[in-house]
Amino acid sequence: MVIRLVTFDALHTLITPRLPIYVQYSQTFAPYLGLLEPEHLKQSFQVALRQVQKDKPAYQGDSGAEGWWSEVIKRTAIGAGANPQAVDSSLRQIVPSLMKRFSSREGYKLFHDSLPVLRRLSEMNVRASLISNTDTRMRAVLKDLEITSYFNPILLSEEVRIEKPDAKIFRLAFSAQPVSVEPQESVHIGDELDSDYHGARAAGMHALLLRRVGPEGDGERKEGGEILKGVQVVNDLWGLLEWVEQQNRGHY
Repeated sequence: MVIRLVTFDALHTLITPRLPIYVQYSQTFAPYLGLLEPEHLKQSFQVALRQVQKDKPAYQGDSGAEGWWSEVIKRTAIGAGANPQAVDSSLRQIVPSLMKRFSSREGYKLFHDSLPVLRRLSEMNVRASLISNTDTRMRAVLKDLEITSYFNPILLSEEVRIEKPDAKIFRLAFSAQPVSVEPQESVHIGDELDSDYHGARAAGMHALLLRRVGPEGDGERKEGGEILKGVQVVNDLWGLLEWVEQQNRGHY
């Protein structure tokens, strides 16, 4: 078996917030809402994000991604103890500021292993695609971090109106390749057990679950009580590269 295609998740796989998201929210909230307890913000953001993801998958709604994130931001602030009236009166300033911040290297950075691994895969003639449950701003982030050219295609859930773990979004990566690639000739890597690992497996692909060690893994989507028996886990992108090299040994 030869691996011809690697598909990557984006957030917490290739890129990570430059500062924890709740810290960046706190910095943006402060002039309008005062200082909010960081731990409360962290918990409130996680709850708000999951609620809105459930209510409006793939950024559904009349106001698009900005309206979607406006709801997350509003729920995060109020859930962390901010005055609801103050939140309503300042959303017009807060939302554009946060949307801009998380559209570039101001909000995000690459993991230390992202660029070296992408370069090595390219040298090995292994194609790469990106599949992310996110909005169109991710294109601007990837461009600002100078890695856009490594991916064909870039599949974002807001654009294709499909979210992982739906097998359809993984299959779009196969159909976009200039040469035929079978599911068993591909592997997906990401940090979410259901969306990334089980989604890719359901599409007939190989899959690796990313579990970075230490602070770098703090942002990963870990569910309480998740069962990892039988799940192939790697601790960094070097683990992905080693796995691909093992599969392709003797076929270069």
